[in-house]
Amino acid sequence: MRTSLATTLSRTVAVGTVVLAVAAALGAGQLVAGLLAPGSSPYLLVGDAVIRLAPQVVVDFAKTTFGTADKPVLLAGIGVVLLVVAVAAGLASRRFATTGQVVVGVLGLAGIVAAATSPTFVPTDLVAPVVAAAVGLWVFRTLHRVAMAAAEEPDRPGYRGLPRRTVLLGASAAVGAGAVLAGGAGVLLGRPTIDSRSRVTQRLAAATIAREAPIPAGADVGVTPFVTPNPDFYRIDVALRVPQRQAEDWSLRVHGMVDRELTLTFDDLMSRPLVERTVTLTCVSNEVGGDLISTARFVGVDLGDVLREAGPLPGADQVLSTSTDGWTAGTPTEVLLEPGRGALLAVGMNGEALPAEHGFPVRMVVPGLYGYVSATKWVTDLELTTFAAREAYWEQRGWGERGPVKTEARIDLPRRFTRVPAGAVTVAGIAWSQPRGISRVEYSVDGGPWSDAELGTDVGGDTWRMWRGTLMVEPGSHTMRVRATDGTGVLQTEAAADVLPDGATGWPAVLFTAT
Repeated sequence: MRTSLATTLSRTVAVGTVVLAVAAALGAGQLVAGLLAPGSSPYLLVGDAVIRLAPQVVVDFAKTTFGTADKPVLLAGIGVVLLVVAVAAGLASRRFATTGQVVVGVLGLAGIVAAATSPTFVPTDLVAPVVAAAVGLWVFRTLHRVAMAAAEEPDRPGYRGLPRRTVLLGASAAVGAGAVLAGGAGVLLGRPTIDSRSRVTQRLAAATIAREAPIPAGADVGVTPFVTPNPDFYRIDVALRVPQRQAEDWSLRVHGMVDRELTLTFDDLMSRPLVERTVTLTCVSNEVGGDLISTARFVGVDLGDVLREAGPLPGADQVLSTSTDGWTAGTPTEVLLEPGRGALLAVGMNGEALPAEHGFPVRMVVPGLYGYVSATKWVTDLELTTFAAREAYWEQRGWGERGPVKTEARIDLPRRFTRVPAGAVTVAGIAWSQPRGISRVEYSVDGGPWSDAELGTDVGGDTWRMWRGTLMVEPGSHTMRVRATDGTGVLQTEAAADVLPDGATGWPAVLFTAT
């Protein structure tokens, strides 16, 4: 029967159709995510996107105000926003379904976009948000159609001869119950890793840790935060799906050319002395002036101590580490055993358990080496061997064997191709040369003389060092260059080299226009 143009749903019924549709979408998305990958939950993906896109001042405010409750507060806030939007859409859909369909569709699209733009995106991440969007639209259209029919003639027979009003109530109850059950099942399916991370974070909060001194205020003179927030920390790996492991199931085997083979559980690791170290990690595929570099405060166990306990045999010049997903890295044994090097089996990162995409429950962190030869995430095996006997993943593909970090600098301000007012122009950036440190940074414009930059307080050789300065420029196009000198007095090389086989070199430059 064609509905009359005069038919209007009550406010309660109209709002209910959209609220139930959104709830069904979230429930279906959570269930599919629980079956495929907990991280692909549309609700969590949108939350991650909010964190990723929020201005740093907002992130800092949330952490200061809510502390460790910042993420639950964020998720609750998203829920409130969804409810308000659903109520508004319902009120606008009392006579026609168009507005409700558009709103439910846009919300579904937001989940899909959040999945596609996630730093850890893999194609299967789209399954849950696509299913959620489809279910939400179908439920809304069905409920709205039944509700309109019931509003015209509530007592007329509908499905199986029941009054249309009864059919509407039954359908609404079924959708609500189904949404709760599907969402609950999805949460239960995805809880193990999430709960395990939460438990590790709690254990770290209660643990005795040899802490480093706070980052001095004078260290942060650049425009990049000295410590990189976990959501912004660069990620490079070959995992098509982020491994979902529980700390309780983790173990590490240390074997090969050793006096005694070791097998450590996560509890064994946590029972050892825990230390905190601020370390800058960088990727060998980082182009000159690139952004594949980040700094974090890691907590873990000294890896050198673990290896010394196993007792490397003479000639064992490589530690071949293997990840849960089968990826391997070959690290020079002498570097891991070097006094003061500070290599870690890390379990914590910036005040919490390692994020899943950064190696939970345990990863390697080795200052001074590019990640492809040292920073194994989800590590489960360490084999003492030789470089001659075993080739790791990237060495098999033509990359260098040992991967020491080269002295590099980066210009963060001004950005490439930006326009700035003529006159005094602030310039700033970072420089790094782990573990040697940075002793000097110089900058030049248009081939002119080099000027010394103001350096931030030195935090240590294992981290980057911030720098800043001032240029005087006339209107027009300008090219600025920068170069760094390491802690031993050696100047960064000007010779340009590609990232292959063992890291790019050259003095970075930016072109900008003064107006």
